[in-house]
Amino acid sequence: MYSSNGPGTRWTCAGRFARHAAYSEHLIHAPIPGKKTPSRLSRHIRRLRVFHGTPAAPPSRDPYHLLLLEQVAYLADDATRLSAFRLLTQRVGLDVDDILGAGTSTLRAVARHGGAIAVAARAERLRMVADRVDRVWKGDLRPILKRPLAEARRELARYPSIGEAGAERILLLCGSHAVLGLDSNALRVLLRLGYGRDLARWDRTYREVQTAASAELPATIGARQRAFLLLRRHGQTLCRRSAPRCAACPLVVDCPTGRDRTS
Repeated sequence: MYSSNGPGTRWTCAGRFARHAAYSEHLIHAPIPGKKTPSRLSRHIRRLRVFHGTPAAPPSRDPYHLLLLEQVAYLADDATRLSAFRLLTQRVGLDVDDILGAGTSTLRAVARHGGAIAVAARAERLRMVADRVDRVWKGDLRPILKRPLAEARRELARYPSIGEAGAERILLLCGSHAVLGLDSNALRVLLRLGYGRDLARWDRTYREVQTAASAELPATIGARQRAFLLLRRHGQTLCRRSAPRCAACPLVVDCPTGRDRTS
């Protein structure tokens, strides 16, 4: 895509590539009479799927399991989080009785496998999740998926470190509600693409970005699951918080942030 003869060559050739790609985009996506033109965001998601491949499905569609998945790791990549979840499954078990009956040292060993930050707190949160599911839902949280979105979101947000955004992600990944739940990675990508504004409060930023992006996506669970997982993957790999790799990004020709960085 660019020569390695020096930093100046890199950016010059990246700019030429961007101009060529922009012209190609114009040809590819020129309106066809009688056919609905895909939205800008839908085209971005399509490009991300070509670039990153089909995203992996979550390890479970049980909301209780996904709550545990959130607690076993912190600031960890997907492979580490999944490895810690498998360790919990093998060493302890996932039933509420298994979690509640496990020793503190065992739960901390699982949490440590998912990262060195807040090990004791995350081990205790595993118990807190299991305790509420046991007391309130008699060990089975899956009926929450049949409740209206507002009610289901409110219940899941009561669990430690989940909040409304986490609750929406869980409902989306469980396949029960077509709500575009986002994490910080997906949110960052959308912000840089120009969806919403970076406001003083994270929750307001989240809602504005979510509203703007949802308007350009089909209101189906499958389409919004794919969008979230691909945007998240892109934020983890290329569109990182610091040192984003804009020159390698498949969205750079239509990204205000990327154009500024590669011009």
